[in-house]
Amino acid sequence: MAIAGLVLGALLALVPAASRAATLPEGFSDTLVAAVGQPTAMAFTPDGRLLVTSKQGQLRVHQAGALLAAPALDLSARVCAQSERGLLGVAVDPGFASNHQVFLYYTFDKYGTCAQAPPPGGPVNRVSRFTLGDDNKIVPGSERVLLDGIPSPGGNHNGGDLVFGKDNHLYVTVGDGGCDYAGDSGCAGSNDAARDRNVLLGKVLRITASGGIPADNPFQGAGTARCNVTARTDPGTVCQETYAWGLRNPFRLGFDPNAAGTRFFINDVGQSSWEEVDEARPGADYGWNLREGHCATNSTTSCGPPPAGATNPIFDYPHSSGCTAITGGAFVPNGLWPSTYDGRYLFGDYGCAKIRSLRLTGLGWAGLDFGTDMGAVVDLRFGPWATSQALYYITWTSGSAGQVRRIAFTGNTPPMAVAQAGPTAGGTPLGVFFDGSESKDPDGDALTYDWDFGDGTAHSTAVKPGHVYEAAGTRQATLRVTDSHGASATDTVRIDVGNTAPTATIQSPSADFRFRVGQPITLRGAATDPQDGELTPFSMSWTVLLHHGSHTHPFLGPQPGNNIVFNAPAPEDLAAAASSYLEVRLTAIDSKGLSSTVSQDLRPSTVGIIFRTEPSGLQLDVDGTTVTGPAGFISWEGYRFTVEVPSPQAGSDKLWSFSSWSDGGAARHTVTTGASNAEYTARFDEAKCGGGVGMGVLILFGVAAVHRRRLVR
Repeated sequence: MAIAGLVLGALLALVPAASRAATLPEGFSDTLVAAVGQPTAMAFTPDGRLLVTSKQGQLRVHQAGALLAAPALDLSARVCAQSERGLLGVAVDPGFASNHQVFLYYTFDKYGTCAQAPPPGGPVNRVSRFTLGDDNKIVPGSERVLLDGIPSPGGNHNGGDLVFGKDNHLYVTVGDGGCDYAGDSGCAGSNDAARDRNVLLGKVLRITASGGIPADNPFQGAGTARCNVTARTDPGTVCQETYAWGLRNPFRLGFDPNAAGTRFFINDVGQSSWEEVDEARPGADYGWNLREGHCATNSTTSCGPPPAGATNPIFDYPHSSGCTAITGGAFVPNGLWPSTYDGRYLFGDYGCAKIRSLRLTGLGWAGLDFGTDMGAVVDLRFGPWATSQALYYITWTSGSAGQVRRIAFTGNTPPMAVAQAGPTAGGTPLGVFFDGSESKDPDGDALTYDWDFGDGTAHSTAVKPGHVYEAAGTRQATLRVTDSHGASATDTVRIDVGNTAPTATIQSPSADFRFRVGQPITLRGAATDPQDGELTPFSMSWTVLLHHGSHTHPFLGPQPGNNIVFNAPAPEDLAAAASSYLEVRLTAIDSKGLSSTVSQDLRPSTVGIIFRTEPSGLQLDVDGTTVTGPAGFISWEGYRFTVEVPSPQAGSDKLWSFSSWSDGGAARHTVTTGASNAEYTARFDEAKCGGGVGMGVLILFGVAAVHRRRLVR
């Protein structure tokens, strides 16, 4: 034991960093419900079962306090899950007690390839109805496709929420696809798919539980058509499934349980400047891609009245606040929490790890933080808890790890247990140093500690005990902390005695490799284990993350095997190119389930591009952003984007009209980023005055013409 004490003292530096600890208002508890890989959405059945979808294509069931081991449905063989695609939404039929019907939104590998490709030919999003049996399995052959063929050309901006309103109709959110499905505009802010009324992109849709059109849908009769099979109709014709339009990526809906009828908010993810909450109105146009938040796209200053017929959000917040990606939303049921929360609307933000709340004041909706350090929040739903209700939320903690958690008002807030240990694997005997000092009680109550080391030995009540494991095997050490009111929480640590973690090595791509957009990339690696020797590809798993600024988006995996091939993505837009890159992670798992992960950044081939005007100082639209020449950008080799010259326009007390581009393109054309730095110059000619019309009148006329063109484009 003296030797063990020396070993334990030397292992202090090996204790890992503290676990995530959410901060909530006094009286609220935050509890882990289930750990689920890459969870995306959730819904409750009337009998209290929790349904959770995973990005890779599984529908999981949580019942009687436990996540069932076998999925109710596994669509992974026909789901495209790279980028932001996957199994994205789930809803339960209001008549579930008698018909057992559930609804799923997923990206279907319709054409046999999940590679990014303009439609037709690439993956499509679809909405299907299934029957869930009493055995918690989807009944084979029960799928009925209600909406199909929704393009997903860019991989991102899929939307994917499914919710039934009090009117018993199904509401579906669909993003703009990231890049234009028709190939006639561009990507990001240039993508005008949400303006096209004849396609189910950039919309909130409304259908019956059987896929029909409700009698009071806003667009019916002459000039409309069904779009449920191919997700589109003839140009100039409006899809009858449309409930609201002009949305970029309406990721989640929040329905008001306190309203007499169907009332809901739309959480629409912004481009470069604003995140917005829209109050849903039948037939409403929320302005994308002309508007972002209450301003012109990509602007924080051009914030006048919206274009004719468009509707401003009820609330928006700038990216300068640190919150950059709005996600799930839920209204607090009246009377559930203290009265100050009645009528509040809660929403999550993936970028800043917060849940925020909105309350209606005499000056409009005002936002404030409700919970911080919540992880990457994805979805919010109120659901059953004990004899009442609680707020359930999905959060991604790191990489592909995910959790369903529950926030409840208890008066006394239970403590949070944080168990840490080092080392967690090694030979026999194994001395381990345990540390519970990061555990805390939100109310400031004193804590007591109870360590169960998992090997049948006596417990310890120390905050930082040491323990020596004599026999080989996998153990689970459990820490239980209890506050002065008797509330407790637990955390566990896995200890592998007589077993050490495998070693993974990424062989391809190399660390100095630089990719171009669309280039096939092969993920190849090797893994060895001190006990098992060389591991097979079945013991390896790959994950690729897309880093953007200070946050990440899932791009690929987890995908088992070796020699995995995928096509390199494009940046979300030029504004994101300089701060975006991929991260490749290879995880090796030995025969006893012990794993280790190695990661490597995968950088794009970046190219500098400068846009100039002759004369200097005139405006250009570059990839959906208005700039004044000269303007410099960092792009990715192979990235295609749109440039456009507003013409005529005013500058230096003169009126200028477009003459030519240095690359010979039209005033509006597509630029493909080459392998080396480049410059593009838009040349203008002075517009001559004539007929006694003053220059000021011409300038005003020209500016008005440009503004009018942008509104109708």
